[in-house]
Amino acid sequence: MKEAYRAPVPYVPLPARLAVFLSGRGSNFEALAEACRTGELPARIVAVVSDRPEAPGLGTAERLGLRAVAVDRRRFPSREAHEAAMAEAVVAHEADLICLAGFMRILSPPFVDRFRLKILNIHPALLPSFPGKDAQAQAISYGVKVTGVTVHFVDSGMDTGPIVAQEAVSVAEGEDCAALSARLLRVEHRLYRSSLRKVLEGGWVLTERSVAFSD
Repeated sequence: MKEAYRAPVPYVPLPARLAVFLSGRGSNFEALAEACRTGELPARIVAVVSDRPEAPGLGTAERLGLRAVAVDRRRFPSREAHEAAMAEAVVAHEADLICLAGFMRILSPPFVDRFRLKILNIHPALLPSFPGKDAQAQAISYGVKVTGVTVHFVDSGMDTGPIVAQEAVSVAEGEDCAALSARLLRVEHRLYRSSLRKVLEGGWVLTERSVAFSD
């Protein structure tokens, strides 16, 4: 068994500086930004980074007065070069943590190792069920009665990192993907905020895949 990782209290200097990665509209980013604004989260967003310059979330960041950074993957000769530019944006803005909010790329082992236990993600399913894209549609297609939301640390796999928190959501009879996605999204916004706050407060222990929080 690997040695347990014991998070300090607090996990990073507070208020924490967050870099948010997104590829689309970034509604979870908006929820985090509002929680930072109201003081619900002891954090501030120092950069919103996207691999797609046309991502609506970048426009939202600008309207909120936040630094929006486009790192277009199509302009780089390799995955390594693109991720190096993403990492440079994190370091340049002195971010303590990276929060993925609809970032649709799997990060490589070198990137994840560089920011070990400093990357969080939110996923609309009860992992390890239904990883990857279109998790809500996967759940509907499979016919499950219960799905949910997972917050997890990121490793180099597809939604395979250690789980921080989960919340179950029932699937209504005959419910379509759009309706289920809307209900899951409300849970995502709340669970991401509360989970991030617990992580920032520290005092938790990671042993293998188990994240245990003190009372």
